[in-house]
Amino acid sequence: MSASLKSLRIEAGNLLQAGKAAEAAPVSDMELVEKVKRGDRQAFSELVRRHQRGLLRLVLRMTRELPLAEDIVQETFIKAYEKMDLFEGRSSFKSWLYQVGLNTAKNRFRSRSHEEFTTDLPQGGVESGIERSMQKGDVAKRLRTEIDQLPERQRVAITLRVFEDLSFKEIAQIMNCPYDTAKANYRHALLKLRETFEAELNMGGELENWNSLFSTDADAGWDSNQSAAQDHQEVEL
Repeated sequence: MSASLKSLRIEAGNLLQAGKAAEAAPVSDMELVEKVKRGDRQAFSELVRRHQRGLLRLVLRMTRELPLAEDIVQETFIKAYEKMDLFEGRSSFKSWLYQVGLNTAKNRFRSRSHEEFTTDLPQGGVESGIERSMQKGDVAKRLRTEIDQLPERQRVAITLRVFEDLSFKEIAQIMNCPYDTAKANYRHALLKLRETFEAELNMGGELENWNSLFSTDADAGWDSNQSAAQDHQEVEL
């Protein structure tokens, strides 16, 4: 084998390994944020691609109206781009973005009544994976209906925890509240929903799907003997 051919094969092998390493280590949100701050618009387009569906799901559950939700999502990304220099990385970009989106939705609909906010998704909406896994029967529809009856902070907490799979630290950041308050709102929302579903014995086997959905209840880290007085201070009832 000639020296030049051997060298070429070694170079090709190195390029292949470099390509595999790049696939194994995708660019993080934080790296993209730094690129955006340096004027890289393509990096911002990637952030939009990564997070627009989840953000749209959250806003849809607050507004129920797809055109309005899409408008709010667009406004949220514009605000995020304009304020990117203010993002210091103390939280994940996703939680910071969702906080901007939630505040934008609240400001847009501040004059509207509570009844115009819902966790329901319009037909053909952007469902999460966990919702698609519950399509058998009416469990998913009933769940969204019952979540709609919860106080706003409980509704937001359980939506972010269950459907967006966010940590309590991230939820606290998005809701702009203490960590324990985020857990408290999730916990009380969960208890209310569980009481409703477990009372409906005619659901039969579908109740198993309900229980497995909230298997992360133990992650809330709550002492069941915690005082009601403290609950009242932390939770929107």
